[in-house]
Amino acid sequence: MKKIWLSAVNSTKEEVQKTQSVLQQYGIAVEGHFWLDDLDKMAWAAPRQAILDAKINMWAIIVGKEDLASPTLRYGLALLALTVQAAKGQDFPIVILKKSSEAIPSDNLPTSLSGCDILELNNTAYGAKIVAKLHKPITHTIPPYRLDVYGIPQIGQWFEVGPRDGTWSGALFGTSGTQPCLHIVGKAGQLPEKSVLNFPQQGLEIDLVGRKFTAWAVQNQLDSASSYYVKVDGHPDSILFSAYSMNETAEVFVIKLK
Repeated sequence: MKKIWLSAVNSTKEEVQKTQSVLQQYGIAVEGHFWLDDLDKMAWAAPRQAILDAKINMWAIIVGKEDLASPTLRYGLALLALTVQAAKGQDFPIVILKKSSEAIPSDNLPTSLSGCDILELNNTAYGAKIVAKLHKPITHTIPPYRLDVYGIPQIGQWFEVGPRDGTWSGALFGTSGTQPCLHIVGKAGQLPEKSVLNFPQQGLEIDLVGRKFTAWAVQNQLDSASSYYVKVDGHPDSILFSAYSMNETAEVFVIKLK
């Protein structure tokens, strides 16, 4: 039996029960939670482990168009999607179940949600579409980088970047709308307790895609088993990262978070 995780945003118990009933008619098991929009407590990270369970085949989000106008909600959903995709792949199925017939342009969503399917909750045909999505073979899009995010109230909000294959001669990470506040290098997949930084840099100003980014950088060599970790206070609109380069041109990745 296929199983999905359902996040209900500003939804009633009746809306959730109706959705569960529709999906169960198609033989889909449902687990989930009511979304808490509290970035200070990093509530977005609470369902992470549940969604990463190997038995969860999809993440579905009940949400209204007006809810998606909230920068804090968009940010929390974007971060949870990022960390789920870091573990399950960028093509892990994510579906938005919108509460009204109003269009939600996918290209206006945060980057990590821009590829998700958007279905209308009031049209019960969404159940059949979800079944089809669940049984469709996943195409594994593999980016040249690794990107993850950690939200731990006692430790803070940390972004992790590094190469998927090969090596980087250092790394650069920037934010738009706020600034990095601490950086370290260590083993991939876990925040290191201490590290040594080679030629660290701070306060680099970058103008890109119509945004101003403040970036930090190091020149530690990174490979698939090591990462650059950057702590960020606040809630950036976008992040930017790349391998460190002494050249004027370099391949840079930009991720929209709001």
